[in-house]
Amino acid sequence: MEKNKKLTKVLMSGNEAMGEAAIRAGCKFYSGYPITPQNELTAYMARRMREEGRAFVQAESELAAINMIFGAAVTGVRTMTSSSSPGISLKQEGISYLAGCQLPAVIINVMRGGPGLGNIDSSQSDYFQSTRGGGHGDYFTPTLAPWSAEEATKLVVLAFDLADYYRTPVLVLADAIIGQMMEPVGLPFERMFKKKLPKKTWALTGAKKRPANAVMSLLLGDRVLQRHNERLGRKWDKIKEKEQRFDTYKVQDAKYLIVAYGSQARIAFEAVDILRKQNIKAGLFRPISLWPYPEKGLKELAKGVKKVLVVEQSLGQMVEDVRAALPLGEISFLGKAGGGIPLAKEIVGAIKKSL
Repeated sequence: MEKNKKLTKVLMSGNEAMGEAAIRAGCKFYSGYPITPQNELTAYMARRMREEGRAFVQAESELAAINMIFGAAVTGVRTMTSSSSPGISLKQEGISYLAGCQLPAVIINVMRGGPGLGNIDSSQSDYFQSTRGGGHGDYFTPTLAPWSAEEATKLVVLAFDLADYYRTPVLVLADAIIGQMMEPVGLPFERMFKKKLPKKTWALTGAKKRPANAVMSLLLGDRVLQRHNERLGRKWDKIKEKEQRFDTYKVQDAKYLIVAYGSQARIAFEAVDILRKQNIKAGLFRPISLWPYPEKGLKELAKGVKKVLVVEQSLGQMVEDVRAALPLGEISFLGKAGGGIPLAKEIVGAIKKSL
């Protein structure tokens, strides 16, 4: 994109914005299955993919959808699926196969309450599933967490680039609040990944005038799978080193640090302003990459901090990564599960309680 090109603001829901970002990122194949609160994304793709002359399939199930994604990814085209929490659980086997075969794909999860069918309210309780692989085997899924509809568009485009660069599935972890709310979104979308993407010489595009390719995750024989997993491990290590992303707000002189991501970071943002007006030096650390977790940035910021408060829309999941990054720090937690939302006044109260 031209750096000086003027943006046109369009009012869109987060779900629609992520769909349009996928279109503009070059997604050629989408398959999905309806589930609230991400149905608008599937409906948007059904219309826009047809307008662009690309392939859209409403699959008969989440299992079918993720396996169709596998088939499309093998050919080297950019491909995407989306769902909400229970549907993403059904896709985990397919995501493991994508990771094992080193196939790029983008998976969007617009989280809702659980466990089980739960409800359709916003939640952040899929953090562990997203950042710990989710399916069987040794693998990680790079995970990006937007806090607005506009940032969601940038992260979807980034997800496609990361997927192609590292040959891996990439997850965009939104929630019902991000997916459903309407906000002005800037068009065209800014590209965040600056590296040159490799050619897909591994893709199954017909073996005319070249040796046949093979893409598989069944690796038998003496230590064959071990060596494959070691190669994957080196890739995860590289991603962990190079792709940690975060944002901050009023942290330069902060003595009290609030750590929150996604929609909850917006509430924490308001709490920081309230605390500052009361002469309490609070700041916000917002992870954008949940895996790899931006532990280097957090460690650096926490050096002069008296107290760290982790805010989540769950019973406490990301807080484990904060504790791992800051094992000696004083860390407290404020969370609500099942659709409950920590309020700005509750965040303020939790910080003031520690004074």
